[in-house]
Amino acid sequence: MSASTRPRTPSPSEVLESLARTALDVARKARRFKKSLKGDNFYSNKLATLRADATNAFRSLSSASAGDSSAIAELIDFVFSSTTDTRHRITALQELSYHLRTTWRSVSVPREEEGLFPLSILAQAKRGYLVTVGRQMNGSYTAGWYDAAAVMMRRLIEIAIIEAFEAKGLATKIKDSNGNYLQLSDLVAKALSESALTLSRNSKKVLPTLRDVGHMSAHGRYYCARKEDLEAIKLGCRVVVEEFLHHANLL
Repeated sequence: MSASTRPRTPSPSEVLESLARTALDVARKARRFKKSLKGDNFYSNKLATLRADATNAFRSLSSASAGDSSAIAELIDFVFSSTTDTRHRITALQELSYHLRTTWRSVSVPREEEGLFPLSILAQAKRGYLVTVGRQMNGSYTAGWYDAAAVMMRRLIEIAIIEAFEAKGLATKIKDSNGNYLQLSDLVAKALSESALTLSRNSKKVLPTLRDVGHMSAHGRYYCARKEDLEAIKLGCRVVVEEFLHHANLL
């Protein structure tokens, strides 16, 4: 399934509004079947669960002023309270919906599995730190934080190169006199000249470009990466990282 056809992840404000409408529906059904929203029964338990989910969704909303927070917290309390009558619950829901679509409107949650490198491949390596770095890189990319994504890509490439050299028993070749691993520029140079790695033509071609993009985002005083900058190197990132992980016997 392509990224364009995948279901969009709802934003926290959309989740909260959906929970509120469900709470109203639960309250109406409880009234219809003459069930109390207090005590221990299906409807009261359902409302309590919805309230807990709404509290968590509220915590995920972007911060606003103290006054705005207090106002929406009061509306949430009315909507999900077991003692609110139907008329006041509907009114509170209408007000809550308005605020969620204006003051508290939020964008959809970034999809971490989408971005510069598939997390499913990193998971195959069974190295938690690779997945963590990949998740931050992809999350930054889908959120539109392109310099952050480029910096994390730089870090992922560094790790992949080190893993490959270590697996080949060549770790000393990429360490300085103090036993510390070299910086990315030197790591790339060592990788390009190391015959034991037998890098593909594509990796040799794109690796310097990936290095430069990462450097510019990390150190360029006036440079700010754009989406098209990272889109241009997305395939190259996939090729290089995956190839080094294969050399590291992690894939």
